[in-house]
Amino acid sequence: MKAAERNALIALPILVLVGALFAMAGSDGGSDVAGTPLFALLVALAFAIQWLAFVPAFLLQTEKFFDLTGSLTYVSLATIGILYTRLADVRAILLWAMVTAWALRLGTFLFRRIRKAGKDERFNDIKPSFLRFLNVWTVQALWVTFTAGAALAAITSGARKPLDPIALLGLLIWALGFGIEITADAQKTRFTADPANKGRFIDTGLWKRSRHPNYFGEIVLWVGVALVALPVLQGWQLVTLLSPFFVALLLTRVSGIPLLEKRADAKWGGEPGYEAYKRDTPVLIPKI
Repeated sequence: MKAAERNALIALPILVLVGALFAMAGSDGGSDVAGTPLFALLVALAFAIQWLAFVPAFLLQTEKFFDLTGSLTYVSLATIGILYTRLADVRAILLWAMVTAWALRLGTFLFRRIRKAGKDERFNDIKPSFLRFLNVWTVQALWVTFTAGAALAAITSGARKPLDPIALLGLLIWALGFGIEITADAQKTRFTADPANKGRFIDTGLWKRSRHPNYFGEIVLWVGVALVALPVLQGWQLVTLLSPFFVALLLTRVSGIPLLEKRADAKWGGEPGYEAYKRDTPVLIPKI
């Protein structure tokens, strides 16, 4: 067995264990269905959806519906949480709407992008390996549960409080992040669609102020979600507030910025314009 396969085999039970521990923490004081914590059921469902989708993806050797599956999982978990919780108040409905709006928008955008591109190069070396490809889908299950954790814990929480200034502040922060992400994605889509920009890197609009403004917007919006959820979280449910930190960690250290920066350096590294852009433009937090 190759080293990559062996590492994947070791990583799989660890990922599942982390998901199980997170499910236990988020279930503290929450609603239940037939005696089983609703939050834990939602986490289990997230893993089940990814593993079911992995089967045709591996057989067909395609990643085309990977991102769309992740987005639909967010929507499914939030919707089921609302339907099966004991009390769905304004805060719970607001959190459902925030998660659903973001997931549908991003999922649609990413699905259209990969349909146009035909493939996602990140998966080229992973798809042929059963274990490595399975791990990618398992990581997506963990990604969904961690990022939406605070919202799901608040939706399924047994505590209920009316909206307060913290929730309103969270909504405003979410709207700011959501707007930044949408704007950044739209600007890059228009830029790449223009034949005159073929072979060029984008350095206009929000991309003039940050090399990854879409990721900045995503981190900000999850901070907003966590703030809306905060007042009704209790006990071990507070662990779910790791959500925005988890998003920031993955985007800045694992799957997002490092891969894109490496790809950009390989394509434009050494060009004076690109090197000046890197030197003068922050990697994440936009300059004013």
